[in-house]
Amino acid sequence: MDTEEQENELVALQSIFSSEEFARHESKSSGELRVSVELPSGYAVTLAEDDALKQCKISFLPPLRLNFGLPEDYPSRSPPSFSLSCNWLTHNQLAALGAHLTDLYRATGGDVVLFSWVQFLREDTLAFLNLNSVLVLPNVPSTPYNSQESIHAALSERKSSQTALTSGAENVQTFFLDDEKRVKGAGDNAPETFEERGPFSGLSLNPAQRLLSEILTHDAAQGQKVFQSTVYDCAVCFMSYLGSECVQIQECGHVFCQACLAEFCKLQIREGNVLGVTCAQADCTALPTQAQVESLVGEELFRRYDRLLLQHSLDCMPDVMYCPRPSCASPVVREEASGVALCSVCGFAFCVTCKKTYHGTDDCRPKRLLKSLQKEDSEQGNAELPQSVEGMKALWDDFASGSKQRRRLLVSRYGQKGLFQSLEDCLSQGWIGSNSKNCPRCFCRIEKNFGCNIMTCSQCRQQFCWVCLAVLSYEKSLQHFQDSSCSRY
Repeated sequence: MDTEEQENELVALQSIFSSEEFARHESKSSGELRVSVELPSGYAVTLAEDDALKQCKISFLPPLRLNFGLPEDYPSRSPPSFSLSCNWLTHNQLAALGAHLTDLYRATGGDVVLFSWVQFLREDTLAFLNLNSVLVLPNVPSTPYNSQESIHAALSERKSSQTALTSGAENVQTFFLDDEKRVKGAGDNAPETFEERGPFSGLSLNPAQRLLSEILTHDAAQGQKVFQSTVYDCAVCFMSYLGSECVQIQECGHVFCQACLAEFCKLQIREGNVLGVTCAQADCTALPTQAQVESLVGEELFRRYDRLLLQHSLDCMPDVMYCPRPSCASPVVREEASGVALCSVCGFAFCVTCKKTYHGTDDCRPKRLLKSLQKEDSEQGNAELPQSVEGMKALWDDFASGSKQRRRLLVSRYGQKGLFQSLEDCLSQGWIGSNSKNCPRCFCRIEKNFGCNIMTCSQCRQQFCWVCLAVLSYEKSLQHFQDSSCSRY
C-alpha cells in the first residue's frame, strides 16, 4: 500500500512541476525539489558593509533545495527523510523550517505530504521566518539542515518502536550518503537539469558579498526569462510580440519590437546623428545600452556609431585638439598653460595656436597678426553692427556703392576688422546656404556645380538625390528617378 502511494505521489509531482523544479533520482524513492519563494512587491536584500547598509530590490531569490528520500513505511508510519539547503538562510532558519515540515507530516495523520511541503515553502517561508519585507544577508556560509538531526532524539524517546525507527534511520543514512556523493560530483545520480553552484568562488569577496552577487545574478536571469515569455505591444508599430522578440530600454522601461527599434537606430547612425540613438518613444531621452545597440544594428554600423560617439565626446572637451597631420588626425590632450601639444600616435609636436611645427616660446605669426589687428581695431570705432542678415547686406551695399568719404565714415564707426570680418562671414554663410545642401548621412555641406542629380558625398561617400535628398543605393540609384517626380538632370 505504501509503495503504491509513493509511486502515485512521485508521478503527480512530475506532472505538476517542470524539470527545473523537480528531478526524480534513479532511485525510485528519492528526488530533489527546487522551490522558488514568492516575494512581495518591493522586496529588498540588505548587506552590512563598512558601517553602512547596501540595499537592493529584487523580484526573485535562488530556490530552496529539498532533497528527500521515502522510507518503506512512508506515508503510513514514517515521514520522508530530507535535507533542506539554501545559501541565503542560516542553518538555524533552515532547522526551523525543517522542524515545521515534520510537524506538517504529523498533522496529516499518515497521508502523503511532499506537495504540501512545497506549498508551505513557496508561500509561507518569509512569513514563518519573519522576513516579510527585508532579507539581511548572513555573513557566514550557510550549512544544510537534514532530518537526521532530529531522528537521534526521536530514537531515544521512542524505544518501543525501535525496529521501525532503526529501519528508517538506515534508509536516511543511505539517502544522505548518496546525497553527499551528488554534492561532491562523485555519483552518477545527480539530475542533469540542475547546474552546479559557485560561479563567484574565484573572486576575493567575503561570503555576504558573494551571496549578494549570486542573488543579483539569479534575479536578473529570472527577470529575463519572465520578460521573454510575456507578450508586449510595440510602441512604434503597435503590434503584439513575445518578449523574446522585443527590446526593453532599461533606463525608462519602454518596450519595442526588435525590427522597429533596429530600423530607428540604423537610420540615426546612417545620418550621423549618434545623439539621436535613444528610446524611440516620443520625448523620451533614455539611452539603450551599448550591447543592445550592437545587437540591433550589426557590427559594421556599430563601429561607425562608436567612432562618431567618441568623436562627439572629444569635440565637447575644451582641452582636446586634433593632430594637424592629415595622415594622422588623432586626438591630442593639451595642457592649458602650455603652447605645445604632442601627438601620442605619430609623435608630432606642434604649436597649439598656428598648428605648425613647434617653434619655441616666441609668439607665432598668427598671434602677432591678431595683436596688430586688435590694436588697429581698438583705435577705431566700436559701434554695434546690425544683428540681422538683411541689415548686414544693407550695410555692405552702402559700403560698396558709397564714396570714399562714406567708406571712411563707416570704417571709423564700426572698425575695420569688425566691419570686414563680420561682413565676410555673413555673406559667406548666406552664399553657402543658398548654393549648397547637407548630405543626408553625415550633414556635410555639398555644392553641386555640374553633372546629374546623383550626388556622392566627398566625406562619407553616400549617394543621394540632389532634388529631394533621398539616400540612394549604388545598385538601384537609377530606379529612384523612374519611380518619383525627381528628374535625373
